[in-house]
Amino acid sequence: MRLPLALIANVRLLNSGFRIRHSIHNGVTKTSLLSSHNICSGAERTWIKPAGFDTGVKTYNSLTKQKEPLVLAQERIATWYSCGPTVYDHAHLGHACSYVRFDILQRILSRIFEINVIHVMVITDIDDKIIQRSLEQNISPTVLARMHEEEFKRDMQALRVLPPAVYMRVTDNIPQIVAFIKRIIGNGHAYVTSQGNVYFDTQSIGNRYGKLVNLGGIVGELGAQDKRDPRDFALWKASKPHEPHWESPWGQGRPGWHIECSTIASSVFGSQLDIHSGGIDLAFPHHENEIAQSEAYHQCEQWGNYFLHSGHLHLKGSVEKMSKSLKNYVTIKDFLKSYTANEFRLFCLLTRYRSAIDYSDASMSEARSTLSTISAFCHNAQAYMQGHLQCQPIEEGILWERLSATQSSVRKALADDFDTPKTVDAIMSLIHHGNYEKKKMCLKVDGPRSPAVFGAMLSYVREIMDVFGVDLLDRKEVHDSSGVLNNVVEELVHFRSEVRKFALSVEDQAPQDPLTGSEIQKRHPQPDRVPLLNACDAFRNNLAPLGVHIKVRFHPIRLSPEELGAKLYILFDVCFVENLCALSVSVHNMIYGFSGKICPLIPEGIMKRLPKDLCYPFPL
Repeated sequence: MRLPLALIANVRLLNSGFRIRHSIHNGVTKTSLLSSHNICSGAERTWIKPAGFDTGVKTYNSLTKQKEPLVLAQERIATWYSCGPTVYDHAHLGHACSYVRFDILQRILSRIFEINVIHVMVITDIDDKIIQRSLEQNISPTVLARMHEEEFKRDMQALRVLPPAVYMRVTDNIPQIVAFIKRIIGNGHAYVTSQGNVYFDTQSIGNRYGKLVNLGGIVGELGAQDKRDPRDFALWKASKPHEPHWESPWGQGRPGWHIECSTIASSVFGSQLDIHSGGIDLAFPHHENEIAQSEAYHQCEQWGNYFLHSGHLHLKGSVEKMSKSLKNYVTIKDFLKSYTANEFRLFCLLTRYRSAIDYSDASMSEARSTLSTISAFCHNAQAYMQGHLQCQPIEEGILWERLSATQSSVRKALADDFDTPKTVDAIMSLIHHGNYEKKKMCLKVDGPRSPAVFGAMLSYVREIMDVFGVDLLDRKEVHDSSGVLNNVVEELVHFRSEVRKFALSVEDQAPQDPLTGSEIQKRHPQPDRVPLLNACDAFRNNLAPLGVHIKVRFHPIRLSPEELGAKLYILFDVCFVENLCALSVSVHNMIYGFSGKICPLIPEGIMKRLPKDLCYPFPL
């Protein structure tokens, strides 16, 4: 869910607002977000301050281009939706920076201001990039998406990003997306073209289009020939040959880019959303179009109350953001070979979340040095409390006052649009004064000691760092392979479903007279079961990239046709169990096979394709 990065040139975050850049790529005029002013000029675009619970926090709202009191619809409950990754490649530090920054904000709301954050994130698992990459690698789009989805989750875990309440995949919500589009059409805000595409009608909402940005004239992709207005955007795309597709009232196709987020957010949170977050590159067109279609669906004046955008991460000396299309990225996995998750979090904490941030060896050295100072203070404070570090009597009253002032200033800074740089400065100042007192060392001191105040300072520093996700105790996370197992199970279920659907689509067994048991009429079985065979092959091939290689070995088992039972279910159960056994899954009391002659339940055309002594690899 990212803009085509090759179309964006010299984009920098300007907190004062947005403007629009027009560019041409492959003969298509496109637009990207830079900065602009006066986006709320006119009554139809005026932001409506929510009524409800005032958190005491002020946050910069991209809808108004200024800080606004964060007011929630429900007391101490924040509904939060964020745009997740398009899973076609490795995640890089640009992604990590955005996700870590918003993770820090959510932790602050939860731990400091006692807000229950209900976070939902979408996983875009069908997209042009996914389809193209799957063709390049000769694997299915589903498998490619699952591979990189699990890798993304492992990367987030390695960076200590708290998982959302739920991840929602686009492909798991196609019926909901179709229903969402139908209602927008019914409300008069979308139209179907002769080519089977469905577009949002931007003219139908007048000046309401452009709540986030001042569009300043005609924008959009002029290359699309079946749109009424260049600003109109696709809700549903007609399918192309060899692309994944789903059925819809407008023909086979797949969802457009923006509709997935509106549908999924609405399916969980309804017609009102407290907070929507994402990178600044998503503000236009993605978030702008989300707002338009969501308000058209719900017929409401304001769908999302607060839009929070994080600044880009740049390589030092580059005006371009880190991106895959520009090939100027560092993967999260490669980064963690040189630095730790704690150091990256300090790197993020040293700048405001909505500011651009430069990545370099120097900036990472600063983060590492800051973390080292904090860790050293904690170690020395412990040593002093244990009596291993001697010093002259300290000014205990001064330290208690400093601690109280720090606690107050930290809360005030975090309530001011989550000002983490000011917070870190306050913590470092507290540490400086603590270190100053401890420097009055001597070999032996018989005077009074003050371990309590250092204990209080140590606890507070640890607590704040823990709020930020910085683990000063350096606890090791336990990583498991449950994600891979889940993918295997999903493939098994999908395979079984496909075989079952095909097997039950026709009747191959002749009906019998209920009184005599004799056949009433002989029906000829359909000879072509190629889709069944293709599904079996696809099953084996799709699991291979996930690290599961199916090797079929046969052990002779002979049963009479009568022992197979009287139902066609045998066919798909055999296929399903066969693959479970090949995956070393223990199966008991499930032994099926064939005698040398053709079973009346299995079409002769299929049997001819099978070895004469066909049997299945069940544990004996």
